[in-house]
Amino acid sequence: MTSVPPLPEDWQRALVIVAHPDDIEYGVAAAVARWTGQGKDVRYVLATSGEAGIAGVPPAESGPLREAEERASAAVVGVREVEFLGHPDGRLEASLELRRDLAAAIRRHRPELVVLGHFGPTWAPGFVNSADHRAVGRAGLDAVSDAGNEWIFPEIADLAPWTARWAAVAVPSGVTHAVDVTATVGAAEASLAEHRRYLEVLDPHRPVAEQARAVVTMTTGPLPGFPAARAVGFELFTF
Repeated sequence: MTSVPPLPEDWQRALVIVAHPDDIEYGVAAAVARWTGQGKDVRYVLATSGEAGIAGVPPAESGPLREAEERASAAVVGVREVEFLGHPDGRLEASLELRRDLAAAIRRHRPELVVLGHFGPTWAPGFVNSADHRAVGRAGLDAVSDAGNEWIFPEIADLAPWTARWAAVAVPSGVTHAVDVTATVGAAEASLAEHRRYLEVLDPHRPVAEQARAVVTMTTGPLPGFPAARAVGFELFTF
C-alpha cells in the first residue's frame, strides 16, 4: 500500500477559495478547524454569494442570507475573515476576469497555502461536478501563479505581487497528501449545520444536524495509506 504523507503544516496563513457558501463545509472545514486550533490564520474567499442556491428563495433574499450563514459557519471553525467577490452564482466561467479577481484576493491576503475545492468534471462516475466549482478551481489554481507575476494583470498593480508556497486541492481521488481531522469532525458538523436555511430546503425531511453529520462522515473517512481514523485528502502543488 502506498503511503500518503501529511499535508505540510509549517505555515501560518492559508486562504480557502471556493465558489459558494457551504462549499468549504463539505469536508474541508474539518481541516480548517484543525489549523485554527494550532493558532494558524485561515481566511475565506468566495466567488459568489450563493444567491441562486435555494429553491423558492429569490436571489435578492437568498444572497444576504447565505452570506450570513457562511460567516456564522466560518466562526465555528475559527475563521474571522470572509470575503465575497460578487460574481454571479451559477454563471461562473474560468475567465481572465475571474483569474484577475482571485489573483487580487491572493495578493490582499498573502497566504502561504491556498486551498481549493475539487474542480474535476465529476465527483464519481455518473455524478457531475458543478460548473461553478470547475470554473473557480481552474481559475484559482492559475491565479496562484498570476498573483506572483507583476505583468499579467496591470490593473491590480497597486497590490504587491505575492507567491504562495503551495496550493492544495481537495480531491475525491488522486490524493497526494492528507490531513488528520479525527479530532475536528464535530466542529466541521457544527460548521455545516450553520447553513440551516439552505439545508432545510435541500432536504426538508431530515433534521439539519443529521444532514450535517452524514455529509461530514462521508467526506472525512479513512484514507488508504494514511494513518488516521478520519482524514481529508488533497492534491498538493508547489510554487
